[in-house]
Amino acid sequence: MPHLVAVLALDHVMPMDLGIAARVLNEALDPAGERLYSVLTCSLGGAAVRTSEGFRVLPDDDESLLERADTVVVATQEPGARLLATGELPDEVAAALARIAPGARVVSLCTSAFLLAAAGLLDGLRATTHWTLCDRLARLFPAVEVDPDILFVDNGRVLTGAGGAAGIDLFLHLVRRDHGTAVANAAARRCVVAPWREGGQAQFIEHPVPKEADRSTSATRRWAMDNLARPLTLQDLARHAHMSERTFTRRFRSEVGTSPLQWLVQSRLDHARHLLESSELTVTRIATATGFADPTVLRRHFHARLGLSPLAYRRSHRPPQPPGPVPGAGAEAGTGAEAEAGAVGAAAGAR
Repeated sequence: MPHLVAVLALDHVMPMDLGIAARVLNEALDPAGERLYSVLTCSLGGAAVRTSEGFRVLPDDDESLLERADTVVVATQEPGARLLATGELPDEVAAALARIAPGARVVSLCTSAFLLAAAGLLDGLRATTHWTLCDRLARLFPAVEVDPDILFVDNGRVLTGAGGAAGIDLFLHLVRRDHGTAVANAAARRCVVAPWREGGQAQFIEHPVPKEADRSTSATRRWAMDNLARPLTLQDLARHAHMSERTFTRRFRSEVGTSPLQWLVQSRLDHARHLLESSELTVTRIATATGFADPTVLRRHFHARLGLSPLAYRRSHRPPQPPGPVPGAGAEAGTGAEAEAGAVGAAAGAR
């Protein structure tokens, strides 16, 4: 029998996230071409569910489906004000989650981590949600170890995803875990998506400079952003702010929430990402322009913070390049950025 997956749809469910489980898991096939998963959708009382996009969906099943499911997926929905304010589950949702079989696997997508946390299913576990909500999840549920920097967390029985496209990665991970790499890669090809983004790859989080003009270190932060290519040190930053290094570090941390040098590295990475997305500069040129100087240092920081190389980041954030000159047409081989673009295309074609 196929592995039964029940997707629970609650009011204000997000349509894309509601369909991700079926879209990916239905493409996981055995050697005979039969589906390895049976994905069904249910709602409370089997009632029509309002989506976040102004239309309703009518699932075929009610919450009794959760009692016999091998895996339960709680789709992303707009969390209610009561849940976000107090961490308390609506009674009917708590009753539905209580019907999940003791041995069933449970998966939350994005905001549904709040529901699992409120039900006590994440106590003592590492979890994630969309990066904009991680701080609130951690405040409401201190028993949960919240990680804002990753795509998904696999705790064995309980898995949490960051939402959006990270759900695709999470379900391909489940297929890979259940049936191996070959089945997962085939499912990814049928879905026309990348077969592998590991859970540890970072969510691409923006870290803007705070806008408050009266912050004591804000002028120095703006100055540093204008001078990222320079080999700035803590002494340089403190001198610009007319403070001792100790005082500057203390005030900086109280205003920004991190140390000056950690902030500087993150700012350089953000600028490097922007250049990778918007320019044809080589990795070496970008390393120089962002203050890393050595491309090896830039690659090391990219792997440490984002979980992939600069070229892999460029491939994943830019549209495919048009075909190059026809071989033998007399065109000269490109150099610099053109050579790098050719290398990127060759690497993509080899995958």
